[in-house]
Amino acid sequence: MSDRDWDAEMKKIDREMERASPPPPTAASPPSMTPRGPMTSGAPQTSTVTGAPRPTTGFGVYARLTLAVALGVGIIFWPYAARCDAGLAAYLGAVAALLVSGVWSSIWTWRHRASRAHVLSLLLVVWALVLASIEVLPRVGYAVPTAALPATWSCTG
Repeated sequence: MSDRDWDAEMKKIDREMERASPPPPTAASPPSMTPRGPMTSGAPQTSTVTGAPRPTTGFGVYARLTLAVALGVGIIFWPYAARCDAGLAAYLGAVAALLVSGVWSSIWTWRHRASRAHVLSLLLVVWALVLASIEVLPRVGYAVPTAALPATWSCTG
């Protein structure tokens, strides 16, 4: 056996660890002003000194998702002809807006750990890709063109 006093050695290690660790935060410590990234609304948000994330509500997450779902459902009832020219450009612009809003809501649902809402926002992204492919693929020669989906981008020609 060894002649070392292990209790004394462990006390030394404990004292060293206490000196090396930062002091615990107190309730009187002021929050630091740090910007939270490019998606801030202009004013910096406060976070605690320990760097813990601020508690948030799900209102903003579900508001974004509701707007994206409304656009995804509303695009089914597109009232204008989207066969060629400006009508096609407007429709593809709306599909691009649906894609961006789906990605936007999926980022926020991922950050806030809303799993069901995240799945719904990913389905919106897939829906936007399907709608875009229905219009684009016949025009680039990948799908068979029909009378409703011609192979041309413009009506003249």
